[in-house]
Amino acid sequence: MGAALVRTARPRQWVKNVLVFAAPGAAGVLFHAGTAARAMAAFALFSMAASGTYFLNDAVDHVADRLHPTKRHRPVAAGDVPVGLAKAVGACLLTLSLPLALAVDARLALALAVYAAVTFSYSLYLKHQPVLDMAAVASGFVIRAIAGGVATDVPLSNWFLIVASFGSLFMVAGKRQAEHLDLNEDRGAHRASLAHYSLAYLRSVRSVASGVTMTAYCLWAFEKAQSSGHAATWFELSIVPFVIAILRYALLIDGGQGGAPEDVVLADRSLQVIGAVWVLLFALGVYAG
Repeated sequence: MGAALVRTARPRQWVKNVLVFAAPGAAGVLFHAGTAARAMAAFALFSMAASGTYFLNDAVDHVADRLHPTKRHRPVAAGDVPVGLAKAVGACLLTLSLPLALAVDARLALALAVYAAVTFSYSLYLKHQPVLDMAAVASGFVIRAIAGGVATDVPLSNWFLIVASFGSLFMVAGKRQAEHLDLNEDRGAHRASLAHYSLAYLRSVRSVASGVTMTAYCLWAFEKAQSSGHAATWFELSIVPFVIAILRYALLIDGGQGGAPEDVVLADRSLQVIGAVWVLLFALGVYAG
């Protein structure tokens, strides 16, 4: 039972919560002692809340998950974790995370509450509404990025928020495309919104989202370069690996991957190398000189 509960908590997906480090990292204050502690607290609290939503989501979706080729192996759908226990654990994790977040910062608690509300609404209703389901999932990534900024008192650039928003939509559209290919004609039985999506529509969403993401990142990099004259070149050079990473991820989605974005990133060595180059160039821009 213990192992099944850990699997339901989905610790592999905590990698999504590294987005809380994005704003302080881009501002060059991540390694300040107080800032690092607050960012780590935000990461831990979002991991707790996210696991809580996974328990509740699996409890709500256990019947539909049994129709999915991979989700049917989830502990709740497989019967390894009782539905009632999953609901209780999920409620406890969410309930505990909010007062703990309030002890760190009221704005962090608000971000966490909004995240929980959107996620719970998604589980109950939004996941069955086309377009709204993608917006709800994408908003979870954006809220994480915002939470990292408010928890560490870092002002958020408009371009940063646009990159986070449309980059998230790009990944979510890829996830829906992978589900479309995996489930084919049975996709509507698993999730009603999937029946409304054609592959052509999902590709158009990906194209728009990726285009806006790359454009906004270029503008953000130029903005950062103008405010940091000594590091201007590094920020501008970081555009190259960023765009290549987007194109690489798009290629992997076209190859049938993308159902779990964290698995794509953790499994593809080329994407990891490109990401490491981007991190190095951006870090040089932030911390050099």
